[in-house]
Order: sequence, then structure tokens, then C-alpha cells
Amino acid sequence: MSAEIKVKRQSSRKRSRDRRISHLTPARKRTSASGRQCPDNTGQIELSRALDQSMDAKFSEYCSDPEDLFGDYDSIVSDSSFLAKLDRVGQNMRQHDIEHTTSSRCPVILLAGNPDFTSLKSSTDNCPKQSCDDSMTESFLEGFTDDAFLDMPSSQLAFLQDPQTAPMNCCTDEDKTSMPMRHPEKSVSTEDRNENHIAPKARKSVSDHLKRAMMANAATPSSVSRTALQKEAVVTEEISVAMQAMESVSMATTDLGPFFGLPTKVKELICNLKGIKDLYEWQKTCLNLDSVQQRRNLIYSLPTSGGKTLVAEILILKELLCRKKDALFILPYVSLVQEKVRGLASFGLELDFMVEEYAGSKGRFPPVKGRGKRSLYIATIEKAHGLVNSLIETNRLGNVGLVVVDELHMLGDGSRGAIIEMTLAKVLYISKSTQIIGMSATLGNLQDIQKFLKAESYTNDFRPVELKEYVKLKDSIYEVDPKEEECFRFSRVLNFKYSSAMQKIDQDHIVALVTEVIPSQSCLVFCPTKKNCENVAGMICKYLKEDFIQHKQAEKAVLLGELRSSGNGSLCPVLKKTVPYGLAYHHSGLTSEERKLVEEAYSAGVLCLLTCTSTLAAGINLPARRVILRSPYVAADFLKRSQYKQMVGRAGRAGIDTHGESILILQDKDKVLVKKLLSAPMEICISNLMHSDGKGVLSLILSVIGLNITNSLEQIRDFMSGTLLSVQEKQVCLERSLWEVTQECVELLKEKGLVTVSTEPQDGSLQVTKLGRATYKGSVDLTYCDLLYRDLSKGLESLMLNSFLHLIYLVTPYDMVSQCKPDWMVYFRQFTMLSAAEQKMCAAVGVSESFVARKAAGQNVKKNVDQVVVSRLYLALVLQSLLKETDLWSVADRFQLSRGFIQTLLSSSSVFCSCVLHFTEELEEFWPFKALLTELTRRLTYCVQAELIPLMEVAGVMERRAKLLYNAGYKTLAHLANADPNVLAKTVENLFKKQANQIVASAKMLLNEKADALQEEMDDLLMMPLDLLSL
Repeated sequence: MSAEIKVKRQSSRKRSRDRRISHLTPARKRTSASGRQCPDNTGQIELSRALDQSMDAKFSEYCSDPEDLFGDYDSIVSDSSFLAKLDRVGQNMRQHDIEHTTSSRCPVILLAGNPDFTSLKSSTDNCPKQSCDDSMTESFLEGFTDDAFLDMPSSQLAFLQDPQTAPMNCCTDEDKTSMPMRHPEKSVSTEDRNENHIAPKARKSVSDHLKRAMMANAATPSSVSRTALQKEAVVTEEISVAMQAMESVSMATTDLGPFFGLPTKVKELICNLKGIKDLYEWQKTCLNLDSVQQRRNLIYSLPTSGGKTLVAEILILKELLCRKKDALFILPYVSLVQEKVRGLASFGLELDFMVEEYAGSKGRFPPVKGRGKRSLYIATIEKAHGLVNSLIETNRLGNVGLVVVDELHMLGDGSRGAIIEMTLAKVLYISKSTQIIGMSATLGNLQDIQKFLKAESYTNDFRPVELKEYVKLKDSIYEVDPKEEECFRFSRVLNFKYSSAMQKIDQDHIVALVTEVIPSQSCLVFCPTKKNCENVAGMICKYLKEDFIQHKQAEKAVLLGELRSSGNGSLCPVLKKTVPYGLAYHHSGLTSEERKLVEEAYSAGVLCLLTCTSTLAAGINLPARRVILRSPYVAADFLKRSQYKQMVGRAGRAGIDTHGESILILQDKDKVLVKKLLSAPMEICISNLMHSDGKGVLSLILSVIGLNITNSLEQIRDFMSGTLLSVQEKQVCLERSLWEVTQECVELLKEKGLVTVSTEPQDGSLQVTKLGRATYKGSVDLTYCDLLYRDLSKGLESLMLNSFLHLIYLVTPYDMVSQCKPDWMVYFRQFTMLSAAEQKMCAAVGVSESFVARKAAGQNVKKNVDQVVVSRLYLALVLQSLLKETDLWSVADRFQLSRGFIQTLLSSSSVFCSCVLHFTEELEEFWPFKALLTELTRRLTYCVQAELIPLMEVAGVMERRAKLLYNAGYKTLAHLANADPNVLAKTVENLFKKQANQIVASAKMLLNEKADALQEEMDDLLMMPLDLLSL
């Protein structure tokens, strides 16, 4: 009885159903009787057998073969098996019962529904209440008490509680085990039983009860459909297989699963949402690299339009779904972030992960905890740095399993390059398990970047469409061939008849070049300046035939209507002239909504030609059959090799063109420089931490001390050794070593009052001051942190709250001041329109009415006035007018500024306002600003009527579309999130089905994000304090 019960796993195969009956077969299944029968109780025996038969019939409803109860589970065999021991224990118990009853001389009756299963009950109250049979039973079933059923599966409980299966429970509430009755006071005499002809139930063995419980558990019906369960099982199984493969992958295999370690559903989504049915060979090779499978850092470089982003997205999905980790996707521009958020929101909804936008003033620091869901953070360079800082501060950086950096060559791009380097250096130092993937079309010094990121590399010259490069000199076209001595090979002469008047205007034969491809195919013309873009577009239209107007005339009329609507009735005179011909210009002088409309029209084929600046090449992907470079200059600077490659890389549309063409127009004076350009290697990426007198190093050291990454000079030295600056120390630090630079920067931070040494004895560790913490947490430029603190302190002394002007002045970006010179007549006119309180505020900051009047009259002013304050107040007046009217066109006209500049001013102000908000949150003396700047940030971000703000929070919804949605009845985020895309596309004017799907998906994602934020807040409120006192 005390022998240990052992379960031996013998086989994973299903047992044969034709096996012979052995000693392991349950007693009631054997054909031969092994017990004694009482001839006086034949009726009771028959009744018990009838009950058994009815119960077996009931079980057969759920199990087609009662013999094979274990299905595909392992067989339980040998003499030490669990069921065999239970049978033997049951037989011993019954034999002991019989012997004990005979010796105790208590009147008993032997009941045998089946000879092997008996039940003994006392007939009088004179029997001991605690008999030896009770003791024996309790000694064996000590672990089978009522408490043992507390963890019973819910499905089994449901089966047992089902009224239809209730008769199968052979025990009453008072007798829940098949054992001698423990309530002798409730027993009845043998005579009474015979008189009432009640046949007691036979006691079943424990093994029978276990089998019945297993069948009950298996037979409970599910409330979920079988099809849904099967689909979920397939996806779960595929993800499980991929995870196991990723853990055990070896150098000999690259087979991770059905779709590069992802479920087939991902492949279907890529096909349905992106229209991509198969991957290029280089993409398959890259995804199967050992460095990818073993999660080592990787840099891959291919020409523009080669399909780099898709590889990154597959790796991100792998991280989210297979490894259950968050991912960070860093992109260079706000427009690219918004485009990617719209594109991946549908994937997030289908595959159950969050897509969060970190661009402009959007983004929460630290991010909301996903409550079981993984998150994909899509961020601009600056926002990614702030996000990483917040994750380090909350010890959550380890949750980010993958960081992807697009346009990695921007490491060499001034202050933005320094921020990328700071971000990656912190990830490398803090989280060794986080994988970093970098991609770029142009990398000159790949070895330096590899050493910095501790990464492997993959390069390929694949292009989906062949690129043919040409140059035009006078009226001849030459093919670019670096193998030739002259670098050029003659191709053809332009065949276009020019009049003498036309020749004077179009000396570069641009009209001849573009009319070879438009309107049936597309063309991009890159110009050196914004003004040149507008002039070239107007000049081309002047010499186009009237046939161009007829081409897609209706669609172009719709585009003009949308452009006019976006300007509240105003329309750019240049676009008004060029759009009917299918032409438009594209540069930062357009508003963001105008640019979006032009891009969508070009992608749809409504516009066939864009004249643009070099920023288009680095931004959104707009390919063309032919790319023309109007000049080898960007503004006054000669073209760089990387810029040239980005521009010509836009030539050739995958799936449409058989090849793409690029034509560089050059003059004789530039011939030598162009030859060097075409044959030169790619520019190298140089660390920019030393940019602007080491501003990057100062910011980096301040943040690593503030985040407790380092707290001593030696630790800072160790951290700095992991930067790109350290790799390139000999190239960059020419006058002094990196260690000397580091020491000087620490001393400078001390002098600025941003860092101090601990006052604890024998400590000497470095610590940030309150001002230092506010500076790095607010991402405030070290150049302006002291000035900002003084302005906020002074403003707090006499803060004017009866208008927004004072607050707007405090958050007007310092770096925008140099980009605008006040028009003094406009300045004076606007100044005189201010209220008395506002004029008093202006005087308090240092700009009086008399000063502005004298400047407007052209008089000299002897009094010294800070020009930064004067210009900053002028920009604040522009922003105040914009918030009051929300009509960008009228404000641009009033202040004689381009609408593009005002748009830039507005977006920069919203970002800086957010920075100032975080700055003030760290300084107790600025507590009033928290509530005030929160609302101002929101207003500057959207600058529309209050009722449109919830709609404009959705990625890709601009003011014009928000108005259309609002007027159509979609007035809240909930309306959009629950909208039918088909109905939405039909209801809202000029909204395509694909756009409607993206808007609805983005709205749902944003709604989920807001709900998670509220849920997290509620969880924090309800959480029991860890330091709660108790008795």
C-alpha cells in the first residue's frame, strides 16, 4: 500500500485497440468474474448492471471507443503502472472490507453490481464511527481529498455540472468517494433495504473514476468554433516552430519555417496590403544570413529602390511575433514616419501588436506598457533618442529586441548624425541582447561603421530595374562609362526643333528632354533651388501642346479643387497654371497638405512631371521613368556623390519600366568636376559628436551621467570608447586625444552648473544638477539651456495669461530667429493691434512700441535692444495670428512670408514647446507651466479648430480631410475606428479605398493605444503599495 506509484513513458504511439485482455484491464471490462455473488440479491445485481450499461452508453456519446481512453497519449504499462496499482489497491481494500466485516460481526450486506466492485455499509449505529476500514481508506486516499479537486480543469467542472451528465456522478454530495460510508448515523438496516427494495450502488475503483474524469474533461463542448480553433492552432504552431528554430539554429541550416520563421499569414498580408507576391533573390539571401538567424548586428547596403525596407519589416515582424520583443524603427523625416505608421497599422491589427508614432510632438515618454502586446515604435531621429533615454531610465530597454536604422549614412550629417550616434552607443552599452540593423544606399567607409556597431555587412548592387546614366552637353547626349578615358561615350543628338525665342528661354533643352517621356510616362526634374523649381515648371508649360491639357483632365480638375480646399479657397498661382498640363513643383515652400496632395496625384499618374529639390530624393519614394538633374549643384554647393546617387536612384519603376534613365545637364565649365563626381568613391561618414565645438560630446556625457549609466571619469572613458568617434579618433581628434576631450567636457559641464561632484565623503561620483536633468530630459540644446531658464524665470514673475502671446513667445524656437528678418512696417502694424496688456508684456521682454515705431519710420535707434528678442517676438506674433485664424494663407500674406516657412515655424514651435514642457517638469519652480504648456503644445501641433483635433491625431489625416470627415459624420476617433472602410470611401469625397483602409486601421491602433494608457493609469491606482505596513 505504501509503495511509490511510478509512471513510465513507454511509447508515443497510439495503443492497438485489438490488444488482449491482461491483468491491466479494468475489472469491469474483464469477461470472467473474479468476485463472489450473493444469490439472494439477483435483482440488485441486474439493476447495478443495467446502471453500468446506461452509463457506458452515455460515455459512448463522447468517446467512440471506451477502451482507448488515452488517445495519442503515452501508454502506461508494466506492473508498476499507475492503473495497475490502483486496481490492486482497490482489490485489497475490498478484501480487507470483507474480512473486517466478518470479524466484527456487524450485520452487513454484500452488494455486487459487478463482482469486483463492492460497497459495505453498517446496519446499525452501534458500530464504531472510526473503523479500521476508514483508517485504511484514508491512509491511501489522503491526497484525494476534496481539496485536491480545487485545481480541476474548468472544462471538467463544466461537464460534471451539466444536468445531462449529472447521472454519471455516482456519488452524492454526502458521499463523494467510492469508499465505506463515513456517516453511520445515516445508515439503514438490512431489513429496511430489503423492504424498500433499494439496490445500493456498487463502489467503483479509483482507476474507473480517473478514466471517467478524463472522458468528462475531453467531452466538454467548446464555445469557440472548430474552424477558429484550427486557424489559431496553425498560426500558434508556426510561431512555436519558428521560435524553436531560432533557438536551435545551426550553421548548417537556414530553414526557419514557412515564411522566414513567420506564419504564412504574414506572407498573405504582405501580398494583400503591399501587393508583393514574392521576394527578390537578394532579399531571400539576406534574410537567411547566419548573422540574421543568430541575431548578430548587421549593416546591409543596396542602391535606392532595391527593396531594403521590406527586409527590415520582415525582421521587425519576426522580433514582435517570434521573440515577443518590442522593436524600434528609426526614420529620418516626419513624413516617412507617418507613411510607415499608416502602412504598418493594418499589420498590427491583424497580428496583434501596437504601432506607435514618435514624430514631431507626438510620443509618450516612457511609452505605455503593452499589457501583453508587443510594440513597434516608429520614430524620427530626435524622438528615438528621447525614447531610448526614457526606456533606460525605467529599466525597460531590454524589452526592445531590435533597433532598425534607415539611411544609416546620416551618421555623417551634422547634429542629426550626432544624435544617431548617441542613441546607438547607448543601446550597444546598455542592452547587449538588442540587435541593431542598419541600412543605406550610400556608405563609403563601411568598415568604420561595422567596427562601431560590432556588425557584419551585406552588400549587393541589385536594382529591380536597370539604370542607364547619361549626361547632356550642349545638344548631345553621352552615356556615362567610367571605363572610358573621358568617362563619357557619345550616344545621340537631341532631335527637337527650337525656335530662336524658345532657344533663348530653354537653353538647356529641358522641354526636349521631358517631352520624350511625358505624358504617358513620368519624369522628375531636380533643380538647385526652390525658386528654380517654380520657374522651370512654368517654363515647360509655356511650350507644351494643348493635347497635354486633355490628358486626364477630369482628375486634374479634382486635384485643383482639393488644392484650393486645402488653402481655404486660396490656390498657388504657379500650381493653378501647371496642374492642367500635368505638372507641379515640390519643395519645402509648399504646405504639408499641398505636398501630400501633389505626391498622391503623381503616384496615381494624374501628374506626370515634378520639378523638385534634392530633399525629394531622400524622402518619400516617388520613382520615375526619367530623372533629369537640372544642374550639378545644390544651392551654391557642388553635388556630392551620395546626393547624386540618391537622385538618379529614383529612375526606374519596378513592375512598370524595363529600365530607368538619368540625365545630368552640365556646362563646359563643370565638365572636369562632373568627371570626378561620376568616378569618385562614396563619401565617408565622419562622427559628428565634435560638431559645433564638441556640442555632441557635451550632450552625450550629460545624459549618460543623468541616466546613471556612468558616474565617474573612468566609466565615461569606457563608454566613449564604444562610439564612432573613438573608432575615428585619429581622423577627428587631431589636436588632442579623445580622453582629453572627455575631461575638458566634464569640466565645462561643471562650470555650466549642469554636473556636480557628490558631497558624500570618499565618494566623488559625478551627478547631474536639477538644471542638468531638465536639459537632457527636455532635449534642450546646451547652447540655449541657460537662456531658456532665464526667460522662463523672468516670465514667471509677470506671466500674462489673458492671451497666448506670452506663452508663445517663451516657446518660439531660438534657432528660427536667424531665418527671418522682420518687416518693420508689418511689425508696427501688428504691434499697434495688440491689447494694452499685450503691449505691456512686449515692453517687459524688451521691445517697446516707440522702438518699433522708430524702426518702421527708418530712424536710427540709439538704445541698445537685443535683436534676438526683437526677432523672436516678431515670430511669436506670426504664431499668435496663426492660432487665432488657423488660415495659413492669410497669415503668410499679411507678414509677407512664404507659407512653407510658416508651416516650418509652426511645426518647430510645437516640437520646442514639447521640449520646454519636459524641461519645466523637472524644475519645481516652474510648476505652473505644466498645465499651460500641455494645452499649448496640442494647439500648436494641429493649429485647427478644436473639434478637428481628435481626427487629426490619426496618422495621415490633414486639415482638409479632417473637415470632410467631420462633415460626413465622423466626428470622433471612435467614429473613425469603428467605420466601415467601404462606406467611408463612398461617403468622403476623393477618398480611395486603400486610403480609407489605412485611416480606419490607424484610428483603431490609436484608440487601442489610448485605451492601454488609461488602463495602465488605472492599474497604477489600484496597485497595492509594496511598502504597506502590516501588523
